[in-house]
Amino acid sequence: MNTTGIDAIAFYVPKLYVSMDNLSTARGISAEKLKRGLGLEKMAVPNTDEDAVTFAANALLNLINQNNINPNDIGRVYLGTESAVDGSKPTATYAVEIVEQELIKEYGERSFKHCDILDMTFACVGAVDALHNTLDWVNQDKNRKAIVIASDLSKYDLNSTGEYTQGAGAVACLVCHNPSILSIHNTWGVASKSEGDFFKPRRTYKKTELLESILESLKVESSEKTITTLLESNVSEFWSDNNEIVEVFKEEPVFDGQFSNSCYADRITEALHHFNAQKQTNFIENWSQFIFHLPYAYHGRRIIFDNWLNWIAETNTYDQLLKEVEKSKEVDDKTWKKAVYKSNIYNDFISKSIAASEQASSEIGNMYTASIFMSLLSYLSHSFNASNDISGKKIGFISYGSGSKSKVFEGTVQPNWSSKLEAVQLFEYLNKRSSIEVDTYEKIHCSKLDKPVIKDSKIAFNRIETDNTNYGLRRYIINDK
Repeated sequence: MNTTGIDAIAFYVPKLYVSMDNLSTARGISAEKLKRGLGLEKMAVPNTDEDAVTFAANALLNLINQNNINPNDIGRVYLGTESAVDGSKPTATYAVEIVEQELIKEYGERSFKHCDILDMTFACVGAVDALHNTLDWVNQDKNRKAIVIASDLSKYDLNSTGEYTQGAGAVACLVCHNPSILSIHNTWGVASKSEGDFFKPRRTYKKTELLESILESLKVESSEKTITTLLESNVSEFWSDNNEIVEVFKEEPVFDGQFSNSCYADRITEALHHFNAQKQTNFIENWSQFIFHLPYAYHGRRIIFDNWLNWIAETNTYDQLLKEVEKSKEVDDKTWKKAVYKSNIYNDFISKSIAASEQASSEIGNMYTASIFMSLLSYLSHSFNASNDISGKKIGFISYGSGSKSKVFEGTVQPNWSSKLEAVQLFEYLNKRSSIEVDTYEKIHCSKLDKPVIKDSKIAFNRIETDNTNYGLRRYIINDK
């Protein structure tokens, strides 16, 4: 039987991290709350010479090298990201270009020459969109091979409620027929609704108002005539630009955490219903593992709880639950659910069907589009290290992107899956990273460091062009080790 899916997988995560112990101390937050409540242990921090391009490029290069993939055989590279480095030129083109340079000796110049390259953006679900679209493309011809990359950095304002969930990195997957790791089935549940739970707007400021605020802070006369004279006479690139409005883009989002949780819960419930309408499924019985988009490590176990409770209704499991957590008129529904969430029965479900996919997230943080792919890699790596035979196991994927959309799909682990995990060494890599102090992290966050903390990335950001014809074009470099 011919199937399509994921044949190989690789990753890249920054070598720097901040421990939750150190961050919690600096912020006056309980470390136990972050660890036991959210599952957070470490937060990956991009170095000063890293961005969504370098993450994607390093993951792509690892995928090729670890699996002896000939890039000339690849028909498309689709990248899911919400951390694009340009408003027009796809981030994927930067990544492919620098990887091509590294592969010249072995595969010749422009080894991705006949490759369709594209970015896809829909918050954290963008890379799942890229996978969905790519599977349809690969299905049309048995000779087609493609690579899907998820690459992002999660960045929130310092001291914000989202700060401690930050993370970064990329995961790359080879998609083809008769895959070695995971065959992905054709049924997809989809739910969409336009919401403003999390977004990155173009912020605008008037130059005259900016200059007026500067003059007032300096206690200098700020009349309209003075401001006009200063703007007309100033030769700096910023102030002499003809546009009255200054547009500013920030990686830090505008978000409402509680509302976003509500949107996540609503969309995945709708997508699960849509999936079930197409293919009637007993999710608990049929799916041995649940793979989630994880804004933080324990988010999946929290967000699926109400659905789980509905799934076990009218089953022996529910009867057992009532014996453990009595439901009486004296106890309101919210209090009862809190007790059920802490019950042995629900924690047994977490232990068997969710926990293995959370482990990497605890060590990295939120990777946005790459989070669900890292959740898969975490499960595979845990199973490989534990010598668990998961061949034939059916996995359910529950993805979400703010804005908002959910996609639900499933796949079956293939007999040769472990052969493609030998070179990955996810947890071994994570254990060898370098811890940095909170003040160093803050300087990186605020772009106050000019040089990398360490130089340990194979592909890194180099410079931004300043000539008129290529002003702003980003250049990347290959570091020899």
